[in-house]
Amino acid sequence: MHVSKRLVRGTTLADDRHVRVRFAPSPTGKLHVGGARTAIYNWAFARANHGTFILRIDDTDPTRSTEENTQIILRAMRWLGLDWDEGPEVGGDYGPYRQTDRMQLYRDAAQRLWDEGKAYPCFCTPEKLAADKAAAEARHDPFQGYQRTCRDIDPAEARRRIDAGEPYTLRIKVPLDRGDVVVHDAVHGDVTFNARELDDFIIFRSDGTPTYNFATVVDDAMMGITHVIRGDDHLSNTPRQIMVYEALGAPVPTFAHISMILGPDGKKLSKRHGATSVEEYRDAGYLSDAFVNYLALLGWSLDGETTIVPRDVLAREFSLDHVSKNPSTFDPKKLDAINQAYYLAMSDREFSERVLVPELRSAGLEAAEGALAHDDAWYDLLSSILKPRTVVAPDVVGKARFLYEGDEVELDEKSVEKNLAKAGARGFVTAAAEALEALDDGAWHAEAINAALEALPERLGASKRKFFGAVRVAACGNQVSPPLGESLELLGRSCTLARLRCAEGIAAE
Repeated sequence: MHVSKRLVRGTTLADDRHVRVRFAPSPTGKLHVGGARTAIYNWAFARANHGTFILRIDDTDPTRSTEENTQIILRAMRWLGLDWDEGPEVGGDYGPYRQTDRMQLYRDAAQRLWDEGKAYPCFCTPEKLAADKAAAEARHDPFQGYQRTCRDIDPAEARRRIDAGEPYTLRIKVPLDRGDVVVHDAVHGDVTFNARELDDFIIFRSDGTPTYNFATVVDDAMMGITHVIRGDDHLSNTPRQIMVYEALGAPVPTFAHISMILGPDGKKLSKRHGATSVEEYRDAGYLSDAFVNYLALLGWSLDGETTIVPRDVLAREFSLDHVSKNPSTFDPKKLDAINQAYYLAMSDREFSERVLVPELRSAGLEAAEGALAHDDAWYDLLSSILKPRTVVAPDVVGKARFLYEGDEVELDEKSVEKNLAKAGARGFVTAAAEALEALDDGAWHAEAINAALEALPERLGASKRKFFGAVRVAACGNQVSPPLGESLELLGRSCTLARLRCAEGIAAE
């Protein structure tokens, strides 16, 4: 695997500035909504600009980063449909793509900065640093960061102390005459930081591991990243990272810091608001296309009005100048509406194959493998009546279960009490059974069924609500079910009549 060090040595990897972006999650848990949106924006920006989308695993936290968590992230990315051009399982010319495999690169880069006088060893203990900070606060010093105690130690003395085994960190040497650090942010515009407030921050810890602000810059520089698209909680890190880019002699990428996602209460989205991980939404039955569509709208818009943005449109039209700097609110109802819109856009056959049959099999209503219980036309009809009534995929199971219960459907107690237990219900069920018995199997379809039942309420001197309520509960087991004619067509003539005759025995006279 080829690893180029040209950028770290000051030469641009891609002279034409071919767009290269990265999503670099830490495998410390599941991929959450905010991280997923960041991944979507990076992926869409790369696709819209015919660029390269890189997946990098930032796994330098040994106490929390696990291979299991890495696999969780990869599964979530695959479910989201965010294919990466370089990274784990794909490879590429700028790997390795896991930080734990890049330690020597960080050491080499840090050593070069040390050799060039752009970094220096610091021997201050935590107690010394705490005392210096307290003293700065006591004298009301406007600069209360690291006091640069070790900045001018003679290199020979520093080497002697290191050779003697004295613990040390490595700090970057921020130029004392450095003017303001201006972050040219594609979302927030120019953001200015006072360089005098930057201390000589640590780039390598005493345990020999790099800090985040150092490792991520080395990686981004060596991988030729042109645009860093990430959450605005990283904005405060950016001036330090720019110091590292400048010390390495590497071009500074364009930054785009996207706003946080809030819960309905206006606070940062968290578990207290409900599901927060990609896996939870996948398991709840949301479509990945709908989920990506919704997350993309949390801070970006196509034209300020369009809600349904298919994946191919997002990949073609996404731009950073349409990203809002204001926080977005996660609205579960809007997600549900978008998910349902994607269902409605499916043909009956597509809904059957992608949603209905898999869910029925998962629930054990259909055989897990092999032939289905009915023909394609049956599932297409069921899809046509369930599709408008489905918000998430598992909804179809509850709405279709009555079709799989044989001649004696399970009756909902409340529905029985409100419908079959009312005076006259037995007469309604009997009349319905007699009318439907007149239909032979060849005429057993929704239109004929509805026609056979339509005139009965008036003939019996009953309201349609009471009549059809009793018949619906008798045949379907519940007062809330899909359209009656289609439901009875799906049940079939024999099963429908058996259920009606059975209900005669419990319905009130």
